[in-house]
Amino acid sequence: MAAVCEEDPSLERHFKGHRDAVTSVDFSRAKKQLVSGSMDSSLMIWSMKPQMRAYRFVGHKDAVLCVQFSPSGHLVASGSRDKTVRLWIPSIFSPDGRLIVSSSDDKTVKLWDKTSRECIHSFCEHGGFVNHVDFHPSGNCIAAGGTDSTVKLWDVRMNRLLQHYQVHSSVVNSLSFHPSGNYLVTASSDSTLKILDLLEGRLLYTLHGHQGPATSVAFSRDGDFFASGGSDEQVMVWKTNFDTDYGDVVKPQKYGSSVDGTHGTGQSEMDCGIHHKKTKPQDSGRTQEQQDEENSLANTLEHILGQLDVLTQTVSILEQRLTLTEDKLKECLENQQKILQNKTN
Repeated sequence: MAAVCEEDPSLERHFKGHRDAVTSVDFSRAKKQLVSGSMDSSLMIWSMKPQMRAYRFVGHKDAVLCVQFSPSGHLVASGSRDKTVRLWIPSIFSPDGRLIVSSSDDKTVKLWDKTSRECIHSFCEHGGFVNHVDFHPSGNCIAAGGTDSTVKLWDVRMNRLLQHYQVHSSVVNSLSFHPSGNYLVTASSDSTLKILDLLEGRLLYTLHGHQGPATSVAFSRDGDFFASGGSDEQVMVWKTNFDTDYGDVVKPQKYGSSVDGTHGTGQSEMDCGIHHKKTKPQDSGRTQEQQDEENSLANTLEHILGQLDVLTQTVSILEQRLTLTEDKLKECLENQQKILQNKTN
C-alpha cells in the first residue's frame, strides 16, 4: 500500500543574510537551529524561533562548501575551499560508521571501508560529474545526483542499480533522504526542488521558490522539515506535511522503477529499508506510570538541551568579543611601537 500525503509541502520561513550562493544546510538535532554555509566564506546559524537573531561565523579564507551539526548539536563542522576544516561552538559516514561514500568529477561514486581505508567498489553509471551522494537511513543503499540531471540509487550490498530518475532539466546539486527512507528530496540548477516517492518509484512534488539554481537541501532529523539553499543567497525552510507514521519494512521488490517509464537494469531483489505507512500498535506491557515517567524525563532532557544551547550562544558571543578586544589591543601595541620608533629616529 502506498504512503498517503495529507498536505502539500509548504514554505514555513526563509532567511536572507548571506552575500553569495548558499552551498550547504543542516538542522540541529532538536530542530531549534539551522546552519548554512556559503560562497561568501562564512557560515550562519539561524534560530527557528521567530524574531531571534542569526549568528555569522567568519574565519575561513575561501568558500565554505559543507556544514554539519555534531550528533549532540553542540558543535558545527565546516569544510572550506581554503583547505581547512573548522569546529565551531553554537562528512558523511554510513549510519553504522563502517563505510564512507564519495563522489567525484571523474564521474564515479566510490565506497570506502573505514577500517582498511581501501575502495571496495566504484559505481560508474553516471554520464556526468557526480555532485552529491547520501546514504539511505538503513545504510543499505546510496543515492547520487550529478551534472547529467539524473538521480540514481544503488544497493551497496549487491552493488547494483536500484532506481533511476530523470526528473530535472538541469544539474542535480544536492539530495537528502527522509528519515523514514521512503522519500528523497533533490535540488537542481533548474531552480526546483523535487520530492521522489521511493516506494512507488515516482515524482511526488515539484517545488518552486528559489530565483536561480537550488544548490543545497537537507531534511531535519525527524523529517518534519527540510531546508534548501540557492544561488539567490536565500535559505528556505519547508514543512514536510508527509504522513510519517511508518511501521514494518516492505517485502522485497524485484524491480526498481524509474520515473521516465523504463526499468533500471540489474536491480537487486533485496529491499533497501523502505517502509509501508502503518499505524504503530500500542505497547500493552507498559503502564501509564511508566509512560508518564518517560515523558517527564524527555521534558527534562529537552530543558537541559535548551539551557546548553543558551550557554553555547553566550560562549560564542564572548569569544567574538574577546577576539575583537585582542585585535584592538594588538592594533594599539603596533601604533605605540610606531610612535616610539618615530621618536627614536
